[in-house]
Amino acid sequence: MTISGFEYSSELVAQFPLARAEILHVTDIDNGSQLAALADEYRAVQAEVALRLATEPASGRESIRAWRAAFTAFGVKPTQHRNAAEALLRRLDRAGDIPSISMLVDIGNLVSISHSLPVAVFDADKVVGVLAVTLARGIEQFAGLGAAESETPEAGEVIFIDEASQVAARRWCWKQGGATATGPSTTSAVFVTEAVHDGNQADVEAAAVELERLILTHMPGCTVSRYVTASDSPSARFGSAR
Repeated sequence: MTISGFEYSSELVAQFPLARAEILHVTDIDNGSQLAALADEYRAVQAEVALRLATEPASGRESIRAWRAAFTAFGVKPTQHRNAAEALLRRLDRAGDIPSISMLVDIGNLVSISHSLPVAVFDADKVVGVLAVTLARGIEQFAGLGAAESETPEAGEVIFIDEASQVAARRWCWKQGGATATGPSTTSAVFVTEAVHDGNQADVEAAAVELERLILTHMPGCTVSRYVTASDSPSARFGSAR
């Protein structure tokens, strides 16, 4: 079974009514594609963003401030467990570059630093049924990439979880799990770009448009379908793309 949809639970929407996601379901992928062409653009964007960070720290971005507030709201210290976008921006600011990992991950990271929004990517064929963003009950099990042992998310923590109870991400957009991670053999993937700041629709849409452009440019044999979830439309079933 593969992924069939994406949704925000009613509990999530009640606590975070501004949450919005653009979801790209990508099929016919060659994740072993040559990275040379993408690498040039990736380096250029990193250089541009690094210059911006010299005068405008990541913590000053509206989107990052909103994620910090959201993390605090569900009981996580946002400077101890940073959202994925802020973590990438801090890495770039401190180390000067973000290492290349794979075509899919690099594309997601490029858009994330460019738009200051977290972008997650999952192997769609490893996700069972609907992938939901919801509040943990405190009984779920999560294993990060390369982790030898599993851990239990705290009750009330925001997690990504599928219908087989696989936790695909902890602390919302902090860390992804190994069970649903992409790899060289990935042929179908789901990108999730999210925001929780006020008036975020245009920002999330712009990031999704850039994601789609990069995917189709560097993996031209792919098929991309786009979906949206927000408080007024919290569930997207794949096969009904706009």
